[in-house]
Amino acid sequence: MSLLSIIILTRDEEANLPVCLESLATLDAEVFVVDSGSTDRTRDIARQAGCTVIEHPFENYARQFNWALDTLPLSSPWVMRLDADERLTPELALELGSRLPAMPAEVGGLMLKRRMYFWGRFMRHGGLYPLWMLRIWRRGQARCEDRWMDEHMLLLSGGTGRLDSDIIDENNKGLTFWTDKHNRYADREMLDMLALADGHEQITPAGQAGRKRWAKQNLYARSPLFLRAFLYWAYRYVLRLGFLDGVPGLVFHLLQGFWYRFLVDAKLFEAKRKARSPVG
Repeated sequence: MSLLSIIILTRDEEANLPVCLESLATLDAEVFVVDSGSTDRTRDIARQAGCTVIEHPFENYARQFNWALDTLPLSSPWVMRLDADERLTPELALELGSRLPAMPAEVGGLMLKRRMYFWGRFMRHGGLYPLWMLRIWRRGQARCEDRWMDEHMLLLSGGTGRLDSDIIDENNKGLTFWTDKHNRYADREMLDMLALADGHEQITPAGQAGRKRWAKQNLYARSPLFLRAFLYWAYRYVLRLGFLDGVPGLVFHLLQGFWYRFLVDAKLFEAKRKARSPVG
């Protein structure tokens, strides 16, 4: 029996998956790739690396991941969530191998730091690092919250611990893919923002993710439409020193911190405008 089961959701990830899987090579882990209709070599790459490949139609990330938790033959004592455009640092692979077997019984989940890269540059500033996330848990003790965007793992029992080493997030598909992806993300986030405006209860995860969720729901969501995107970008780029991330940081913080948030607001404005229009 392996020490760790790793679940990776994929669709057309041949540019990212080899680097991701290579970072797992030294781990005592079983790797499950849940694919949703790839048209490139994603499934072949996964099988050649020894992964178990399962195909399942995609609705959203949370429901796909929870389907995997409910359906896959997970046998390891620990489970890990990993995206295809992420990879483990060598230090993290070593730390997992040494610390998981000796983890105290009261620890149900483990937090990791994510290190974001854009155009080969570590986005160290702008409030993006360290970003702590629950990514490893004892089998059966976590679920993915059912949201369209910004979904986190929720620990069902036990306490949380922290590991010292990082996950690296670096997408190798280029800027056109990045902007197309964030356009799709904006559609999903708009649905979450509409649900928040309608008073639907929002789960608040623990730790740093919970504090960010609280700020988003209680400060950002109550700020003026469109203006809030500019203020958030200024906070990240100026106050949180995003300008120190160089030209890649200029592009990343402007697109992800302003353009994306402005696009979400535009989609919100359009949806509300259509809702007010009489049906002809």
